[in-house]
Amino acid sequence: MKTKTTVLKGSNPVRSWVLIDLSGKTLGRAATEIAAILMGKNKVTFSYHRDDGDYVVAINAKDIVVTGKKLKQKIYYHHTGYAGHLKEMSLKELMVKDPRKVIEFAVHGMIPKNHLRSLRMRRLKIYANAEHKYTDKIGK
Repeated sequence: MKTKTTVLKGSNPVRSWVLIDLSGKTLGRAATEIAAILMGKNKVTFSYHRDDGDYVVAINAKDIVVTGKKLKQKIYYHHTGYAGHLKEMSLKELMVKDPRKVIEFAVHGMIPKNHLRSLRMRRLKIYANAEHKYTDKIGK
């Protein structure tokens, strides 16, 4: 018996807008949910080489929950480009400075490392509070 794989022709994908409230959700579980929607894994037409994902508006990023001792022990690193300038910041410090970055880093690490990653990340809109400017697009 021969297996048959159907692949869609190069048509423009129909993208919808999804609102996700992050208040009370665990960081990793929320990030996997967002990454799956951005990649289009919830659609029947999903294929790894196509960019069929939807737009995601994530609100209340400041109310995300982490378990265990991650607030103190999880460290984010970045380098300025100068010798000896490796900077580090704990999760707690980053939550105070910009809670949107925590979600962005988590989702960025869960999307496949290929040329579609930047296109998918552009469709992610993160807000620290409940106010956002996409109320007219959500639900369409």
